[in-house]
Amino acid sequence: MITLYLAEDQSMLNSALTQLLELEDDLHVVGSAADGQTAWTEIQALKPQVAVLDIEMPGLTGLDVADRVQASPLATKTVILTTFAQKAYFERAVKAQVAAYLLKDSPSDDLIAAIRRVMSGETIYAPELVVNMLSAENNPLSERERAVLAAAAEGLATKAIAAKLYLSAGTVRNYLSAIFSKLGVHNRMEAVQIAKNNKWLS
Repeated sequence: MITLYLAEDQSMLNSALTQLLELEDDLHVVGSAADGQTAWTEIQALKPQVAVLDIEMPGLTGLDVADRVQASPLATKTVILTTFAQKAYFERAVKAQVAAYLLKDSPSDDLIAAIRRVMSGETIYAPELVVNMLSAENNPLSERERAVLAAAAEGLATKAIAAKLYLSAGTVRNYLSAIFSKLGVHNRMEAVQIAKNNKWLS
């Protein structure tokens, strides 16, 4: 059972999301709040596995809460759910190491799937945010992920990438999976194209 905390200042949406998430057999909402300060206080007490946070709330914003969770000993993963596709918000979310950043106009199934995926260690950013907002200065890929993707851009197969970088094939597959999740893509070709467009590959 995945325990969730929901912070959303629109009461109707808060209630609707809570009911929607509770319909899933493996999800359980342990608490909710309409303001960031209450959310942060209760997240510390309840220690949910995932906190779904709106950005613009009274008191602390969702990003303020995400910052505090990231700086704390809590193991809670943060998911930002917002209507705001603003570059500054997204950049701050990346710095706060949020596990997912989704737009509210996405299908509800996307949120449910994202919660399950972040619990397996994935990082998920809405593809339109990645394509439109990231730049070379805030590359979400680690140095090793860039090296793997650069090798993939040369057309190397998984085993060849592994040999070139002195990694196991399984480790290369794990890096590629993380890259796909961060960039919101499904294959190497799409990942390479986004990286090249943003000048992330040297």
